[in-house]
Amino acid sequence: MLSKNKIKFIQSLNRKKVRDQEQLFLVEGNKMVQEAIESDFQIEFVCATEGFIQETLFKNEHDFELIECSGDEIKKASLLQNPQQALAVIKMPKQTVQIDDIKNKFTLALDFIQDPGNLGTIIRIADWFGIGHILCSENTVDCFNPKVIQASMGAIFRINLRYTNLAESISKANKSNIPVFGTFLEGENIYQTKLPSSGILVMGNEGNGISAEIEKEIAHKIHIPSFANSNKGSESLNVATATAICCSEFKRRE
Repeated sequence: MLSKNKIKFIQSLNRKKVRDQEQLFLVEGNKMVQEAIESDFQIEFVCATEGFIQETLFKNEHDFELIECSGDEIKKASLLQNPQQALAVIKMPKQTVQIDDIKNKFTLALDFIQDPGNLGTIIRIADWFGIGHILCSENTVDCFNPKVIQASMGAIFRINLRYTNLAESISKANKSNIPVFGTFLEGENIYQTKLPSSGILVMGNEGNGISAEIEKEIAHKIHIPSFANSNKGSESLNVATATAICCSEFKRRE
C-alpha cells in the first residue's frame, strides 16, 4: 500500500529544490523502472503493481524497498497523464567528468539548453551514438527533471553527465589539445569539414545559440547547410535534431 505521505513525497520530486535537497529523482514507466533496476544506479524504493512485480521477477532479488500497490495508487502518485504499473525513486549519481576522462573521446557540451524535452532527447542521441560523456553549462535545465528523464527513454542510466563552468572546461580542453567544435550560422559546411574522431562538440541555446563567452574558446566553427529549394525554408533546426545530424557526421568519419 502506498501511504499519503509517500505519495506527497513522490510528487514533491517534481521540484528541483526538493530533488537537490534529497539527492533523489523520479523515474516512471515499466521500461524505465526496469532499466533503472538493471543499471548501476542506487534505488531508494520502487512502487509497482503485483503484475509488474511478477513479470520482472525481482520480488525476492532486490536491495531496495519494494512497495506493492494498486494501479489507482500509482496514478495518484504519478506525474504522468497516463501512468503505467511502476515508478521508482533513485539516488542521484556523483557527476565526475574531468577533462582527462574525455581525451581521445568524442564528447558533447551543452550551452544553456532550456527545454527538458530537448535535453532528454540529446541524452538519448548520445547513447545511440556511443557518446559516454556530456558536459552541461550550469544554466542548462536539470537532467533529473522528470520531463528530461522521460525523454531520455532510459539513456540517463548510461551517460555520464556533469554540470560545470563550461567556458572554463572548454578552455582546459584547448590547453590539453582537445579539438573543440561548435555550431554557428557562419560556420564551415559540416559535410566539407575535416572532422576528427575525438574532441568536443558544443551545442548552443535554442534561441540564442552558443554564448559569446564560450564562442571565444571555440576554434572550429561548423554549420549544417540547408538544402531548401528557396529562401522560404526554415530558419533553423531544433537543437536536438541538429545534435543528431552532427553526431552522425562525426561518427561516420571515424
